[in-house]
Amino acid sequence: MEQTYQYGWIIPFIPLPVPMLIGVGLLLFPTATKNFHRLCTLPTVLLLSLVMIFSTNFSIEQINTSPIYQYVWSWTLNNDFSLEFGYLIDPLTSIMSILITTVGIMVLIYSDNYMAHDQGYLRFFAYMSFFSTSMLGLVTSSNLIQIYIFWELVGMCSYLLIGFWFTRPLAANACQKAFVTNRVGDFGLLLGIFGLFWITGSFEFRDLFEMVNNLVSNNQVNSIFVTLCAVLLFAGAVAKSAQFPLHVWLPDAMEGPTPISALIHAATMVAAGIFLVARLLPIFIVIPYIMDFISLIGIITILLGATLALAQKDIKRGLAYSTMSQLGYMMLALGIGSYRSALFHLITHAYSKALLFLGSGSVIHSMESIVGYSADKNQNMVLMGGLTKYIPITKTSFLLGTFSLCGIPPLACFWSKDEILNDSWLYSPIFAIIAWITAGLTAFYMFRTYLLTFEGHLNINFQNYSGNQNIFFYSICLWGKGRSKRIKQNFRLLRMNNNEKFASKKIYQRNENGKKRNGGQPFFNIISFAREKAFSYPYESENTMLFSLLVLVLFILFVGSIGIPFNEAETDILSKWLAPSITFLYERSKDSTDWYEFLKDAMFSGSLAYLGIFLASFLYNPIYSSFKNFDLINSFGITYLNRSPWDKTIKVLYAWSYNRAYIDTFYTTSFIAMIRELAKFTHFFDREGIDGITNGVGVISFFVGEGIKYLGGGRISFYLFFHFSCILIFLWGVYLAFFYQIF
Repeated sequence: MEQTYQYGWIIPFIPLPVPMLIGVGLLLFPTATKNFHRLCTLPTVLLLSLVMIFSTNFSIEQINTSPIYQYVWSWTLNNDFSLEFGYLIDPLTSIMSILITTVGIMVLIYSDNYMAHDQGYLRFFAYMSFFSTSMLGLVTSSNLIQIYIFWELVGMCSYLLIGFWFTRPLAANACQKAFVTNRVGDFGLLLGIFGLFWITGSFEFRDLFEMVNNLVSNNQVNSIFVTLCAVLLFAGAVAKSAQFPLHVWLPDAMEGPTPISALIHAATMVAAGIFLVARLLPIFIVIPYIMDFISLIGIITILLGATLALAQKDIKRGLAYSTMSQLGYMMLALGIGSYRSALFHLITHAYSKALLFLGSGSVIHSMESIVGYSADKNQNMVLMGGLTKYIPITKTSFLLGTFSLCGIPPLACFWSKDEILNDSWLYSPIFAIIAWITAGLTAFYMFRTYLLTFEGHLNINFQNYSGNQNIFFYSICLWGKGRSKRIKQNFRLLRMNNNEKFASKKIYQRNENGKKRNGGQPFFNIISFAREKAFSYPYESENTMLFSLLVLVLFILFVGSIGIPFNEAETDILSKWLAPSITFLYERSKDSTDWYEFLKDAMFSGSLAYLGIFLASFLYNPIYSSFKNFDLINSFGITYLNRSPWDKTIKVLYAWSYNRAYIDTFYTTSFIAMIRELAKFTHFFDREGIDGITNGVGVISFFVGEGIKYLGGGRISFYLFFHFSCILIFLWGVYLAFFYQIF
């Protein structure tokens, strides 16, 4: 088996040939490469599957014999300084590798159809493969310098993928916002790395863990300085994992393609911050106050993410804030020293969130078939509803993912979130109460998302398809067709010229059962819609997209079993797997299980989830008049005029949640405005001050030259007279100075 570990260095480089070949092909043979663009999916999936096999093999060996393997080689030697590169295979590495590969394979299979009609298909798969390479290199790194290199590569790939549709201003702004926000955390991470090197003289994890522990325990290092270094290291994780206050980039990152959102939110970009804190936890745990600071940031992020998700209308933004909240749970668990439960929730959340995002992509894909739906409307849950009839498989998988994230037993997230809630109670009752309340809020906003998207009936009744028209939207909160309230709203449909097409995508007219109408003839533009008076109902996604959803459903049904001890004599699989990595931490004993205590805690957490689901069902039911049409009315900017104090309070909370707690506004009016004013001042100083001095010297030289040229007449005798006159004046000045110095 050790021979297998010796080839662990190849893991990050296995997916690398795909982006290299795509790049060379587009550079040398662009036409031929574009003609065979669909062929790049198979090698990408096969190479990532090979990495998954390697990672699974390492995991099985770690569960059975618990080995940790590290290999390094020197890259730079200079006196006492040595920079080494290498790879580390331990339980944390194998867990992250399995998550990256399994979720990545499902996303790639899904993307083959989702991105099939996009002109950037090849570019998309090149970015995806390089993204996987960067993330695999990050998790196998054996030192901080190596981690930082791959850390920046992950950030670069996320920048390219978030701004994949860079011609759209929103996407271009979103990728810039993500890049700049992460640079704040990355700069802190770099300073923290150099600070630790100054203290210890090493970048290697084993050396750092031992030396920092010895220095802190023996009071041989300044506690303020080492604490500052730890905070700077943690700043990198705060930015990457979208923790407060550097979370603002995450919802805007939804401007990228939906498969990218699934990969970023499940197993790559945001998981990198959790991985970094887990990797450096032996350092954080011995430094005073750092663990408390980590848990504090985690609990703030939990509550903030959940409250901001309550009123979102964009289905992907709502899921983004859900990711933010769940990452807060993981950070809280790491801050209280519950290493096992944090990684357990990282696993279960990855598959649940990948399922939800791919399910939302299937919904968006189906809504694109509706006439008049533009990119800014097919993600709006307010304009959905009643999709169960048209996309039943997507609906079922999305519902199971919703139940999992809500913590409904026996689905995946129930087991891991329940552990975090119980461990937080042992650490701080205040943190525990906030975490329990947020668990109920999670169930509320997730079931709200499900209700708005799938239940009720289709909310659109087109009268015609040309010009300015009246389009009637039925309330999204009605379960059934009775007592519906129509809200008339005028808006202009997207117009397209006869020559423009939907990226050459064949969109077929379909009836209510999802079958093709009129012999299945495709139509391409809205002008033809207007002429034929056609209406295309939503329809189920292609089989390859549904395959990924169904496989992820199996994961959320069974992945929770790795953390369940099936009998009192044995510990669970996850504890055996993590045994070599948690010897430095205080962990709850998993050798015996008090099932009565477990069931009591499970009943309490489950009751909170059911309460949140019940409230969502009640408030988005026409029986309750205040919320009956609230989301729909506010989606068109109409003032909500109910004067009762309760409704006014709800309106204020709704606005606070929908406007992201005004944090983005605060950053815009303070930091961004201040930086712009500083830029204007420096531009003015450079133009009027620096350039003014330079230009002034030139102008003065010009005028002096112009004046002097008139003194010359071409007569040598005049030049000699002027020269000797200057010499005499100089000598007379020297004589006077000497005379006054003597007397």
